[in-house]
Amino acid sequence: MTRIGLLDSGLGLLGTADALFHLAPHADLVLAMDPDFTPYGSLSPEALEARALNSAAVLAEWDPDAIVIACNTASVQALEAVRARYEPDIPVIGTVPAVKMAAGTGQDFAIWATPATTGSAYQQNLIGTFAAEVTVSKVACPGLAEAINEADLPTIDSAIDAALNQMDPGMETIVLGCTHYGLVAERIMAARAGAITLFDSPIPVAKQTLRRIGVEAHGLSPNQPDTGEVIATYASGRRIQLPRSLDAYPAGKRLLARERATATTL
Repeated sequence: MTRIGLLDSGLGLLGTADALFHLAPHADLVLAMDPDFTPYGSLSPEALEARALNSAAVLAEWDPDAIVIACNTASVQALEAVRARYEPDIPVIGTVPAVKMAAGTGQDFAIWATPATTGSAYQQNLIGTFAAEVTVSKVACPGLAEAINEADLPTIDSAIDAALNQMDPGMETIVLGCTHYGLVAERIMAARAGAITLFDSPIPVAKQTLRRIGVEAHGLSPNQPDTGEVIATYASGRRIQLPRSLDAYPAGKRLLARERATATTL
């Protein structure tokens, strides 16, 4: 049996969870969200590290094959601390924006991210390492992740419009630098119909996770039965059912369909 734990401040982990179910439909997932301390970008580095370690401890109780930090901001601030605590016993995988993939096209692009990630040395290092030959526009999206957590569609659309207005004229490629943003990819595309290419991280992160634990990514096949479930969900350490707000997003609907009906005990 394959069991993977994912942590994030909120609904941003849904995209990576959905990607894992797509590539390894037999896997079981444990989800740890942290709504009492969202948004993570407002926390000090020390506080964010403590919250990530707290969620990782909840996941570790389930003896997972891997822990995924399905959050860009938490990966920037806390990946090394979580790895120091759990590796080599439990592989820990962080989330990196798809800057290298976007730069490989040779086209100029924008990175949409939270204000904390936008101003980070980490993001600037990614740009300098992989995208030095193209123009990169750094677009902070205040409030977008929070609106996605609340499924507040009018605020989501307003934040998308504000971000698009920050982009240089003619720029048509966006790297999604926050895992929440992929949940509204269709709304971003629709806001500038036919003129936007998106690069997101869930599929690459899911593939890297499966590589780390020696599981091949087959998708649905006779060798990979479609039996995987969300076996437990936590909110700041409290056991919960998946929130009904997930129904606002295609990935959320798919996860709701995989939630184990009867609570599982450790």
